[in-house]
Amino acid sequence: MTTVEYSTTPPPDPAPGRPDRPAVNRISPRVLLPVVGLVLAGLFGWAATRAGTGPGGAATVTLLVFAAAVWFWTFTKVDDTYIALGAATLLVLAGVIDTSELFATLGDETVWLLLAAFVIAAGLTSSGLTRRAAAFVVAGAGTPRQLVHLVTASMVVTTYAMPSTSGRAALAVPVFTALAAVLAERPKLVRALSVLIPSVILLSAVGSLLGAGAHLVTSQVVAAATGEGFSFVTWMLLGLPLALACSHVCAEIVLWMFTDRAERRAPVHVSVADLDNDPAQPVTGPLTVYESRAALLLAAVVTLWCTEPLHHVHPAIVALIGALVATSPRYGATTLNSAFKTVPWSMLLFLSATLALGTALTTTGAAEWVAGALLGPFTGGTAPGVFLVVIVLVSAASHLLIQSRSARSAVLIPVIVALAPLAGVNPAAAAFASTAAAGFCHTLPSSAKPVGMFARLEGVPTYTPPDLLRLSAVLAPATIALVLVFTWFVWPLLGLPVLQPR
Repeated sequence: MTTVEYSTTPPPDPAPGRPDRPAVNRISPRVLLPVVGLVLAGLFGWAATRAGTGPGGAATVTLLVFAAAVWFWTFTKVDDTYIALGAATLLVLAGVIDTSELFATLGDETVWLLLAAFVIAAGLTSSGLTRRAAAFVVAGAGTPRQLVHLVTASMVVTTYAMPSTSGRAALAVPVFTALAAVLAERPKLVRALSVLIPSVILLSAVGSLLGAGAHLVTSQVVAAATGEGFSFVTWMLLGLPLALACSHVCAEIVLWMFTDRAERRAPVHVSVADLDNDPAQPVTGPLTVYESRAALLLAAVVTLWCTEPLHHVHPAIVALIGALVATSPRYGATTLNSAFKTVPWSMLLFLSATLALGTALTTTGAAEWVAGALLGPFTGGTAPGVFLVVIVLVSAASHLLIQSRSARSAVLIPVIVALAPLAGVNPAAAAFASTAAAGFCHTLPSSAKPVGMFARLEGVPTYTPPDLLRLSAVLAPATIALVLVFTWFVWPLLGLPVLQPR
């Protein structure tokens, strides 16, 4: 007789009257529905094309692939980069774009610019300069209002030191935890700071062309459609004033919503010594050699970016030179291999794939057809102001469906650029306004990586999802209003007209 022993719970007996058979993997409705939808959409597109009312064959294929990508970005947990690469591959197999066109996006100057900027940021972080600068800024506060505005200013500055909102959030976490320890007896102020830091990181990203991958997507789509994108200087000239306005308005809103009058009137005492809790990167005493070199390098790179019209060296080449210096054996605070480990390669591949998607939407006429067929009511006979309000509202709300900022730009910008001339609006202005409004993504912890990062800090009480909903109810209208005000009254003075030139 053979005895069978189970090391775990034995399997249940099969149901009476039913044979013992392996389980069947069921198809999730989230996967089945888009397949059915694509089939129906394909039939509709084929019929419309045969009737002469739909887009051409390449445009129809592009729209189907694009719709599938948006669906999976929105309703599934599949990695964004996986979806983007899959969509780009389908476009190649369908003959919409060439193989060389897809792989050429990996060598695009925007990808190299972002890659080199990440390497420079890794050098700055390794030197300890960013941590020292943040500590000295917040140590100058004497009141809660001064503290939140100094923290806000320091977060805006990091836009030019770290080309990633999630990277800037990771940079800010140790500073915040040190502040939280010093202010442990003032939980309301700590919670306000925990909400403020990721909010400002997201809102201030518009200040730099490298502030988010979505900005590079926008510039590329505008360049493909109009022949001219945004340079580093142009973007900073337009975006930095809005970044400062949105960030400091956010600081006042957070201070008002998360602290009471007594808390705001109580003095704050935070010294540099209170934040000097990491022996490896001290924030007191003279600058180290690596910190001095990092400061000089950052100043040189930003200066060269801002003076491109004078020396005509492409920003990507400037960034590449800076990356080589930051990781050089005798000068840099880190090595090239160590810096490469901090580069979000998945994001760069995502950017490359979405550039291919955006180009396909523009060159095949798919974006223009969608604009005319689906969004025509907002163009023909509609005032430019109404059109701008619609795209800003849609862009600000899009984070509820598409969490990735770059994905939102890949979805919205090609359509907006094609639609803007029909409404009499400058495509570049419409694209910039949409990208700026898409910087609002605070509603849920899953809406953006910095928000989710600060929602879950071990040992530090931060905010809850209801806190984010309360903040969004006030911050969203304020952000939308500021974007519209800048679009109509500020950016035209800075060289970006609202109306389409006749």
